[in-house]
Amino acid sequence: MTCFEELPEVVERCRGLEGELQLQRRGQEYEIIYNGVFLMATYNGASEKAAVREALALVASSVKSPYNVMLGGLGVGYSLQQALACKDLARVVVAEIEPAVICWCRTWFAEYNGKALDDQRVNLFKGDFRSLLEEESMAVLKDQSHRFHLIMVDTDNGSSWLSLPSNEFLYSESGLKLIANIMHPAGVASFWCSRREEPFEKILGKIFKNVCFKCVLEETGQEGCYYLASSHIS
Repeated sequence: MTCFEELPEVVERCRGLEGELQLQRRGQEYEIIYNGVFLMATYNGASEKAAVREALALVASSVKSPYNVMLGGLGVGYSLQQALACKDLARVVVAEIEPAVICWCRTWFAEYNGKALDDQRVNLFKGDFRSLLEEESMAVLKDQSHRFHLIMVDTDNGSSWLSLPSNEFLYSESGLKLIANIMHPAGVASFWCSRREEPFEKILGKIFKNVCFKCVLEETGQEGCYYLASSHIS
């Protein structure tokens, strides 16, 4: 029997800022359930890491380091771990709205993400990702060096499968323009999703010249997907 076939054991359940969170264990693996919906697991990290790795490779092909990275959503910490693996990383800002997820990242998930939150290059923003984007947009107006080479949106299972209704903004034209406006000209935006989303793809095409869709096979045999977008259309 694989861990995916085992019945889950509830490790912790708590009331978060935006709903109920449940941490459960299957064998040696952990899963997070958010408002009754599966959100993420320690056994699903290949696609997250690939999205960060490929985006930074694209950036490196056209601009010299050091690089600034912004991550929307902490999760298990795999995206953050992959960003920190980049030797040319200057800083990474990661937004997480739920204190429980931050706590679990430092405890239950630490052995999976290599204690990523302890790295001195990490700036943890404890709040809504939209608020971080708006805050950083003000910083960019004052200093262009604050622009980001990679901005990854990993707050949901995609634009059509939101963890919070308010996250709809992140996938709208207004949200994408906000993201594009604080990106470096050679920067890349990455959006994790569980499947192809053609309506969102069309909106991406209005804001970015280059849009591609990728799929990666996870350990479960299911696909994890992501979009990469670059070259902001003025």
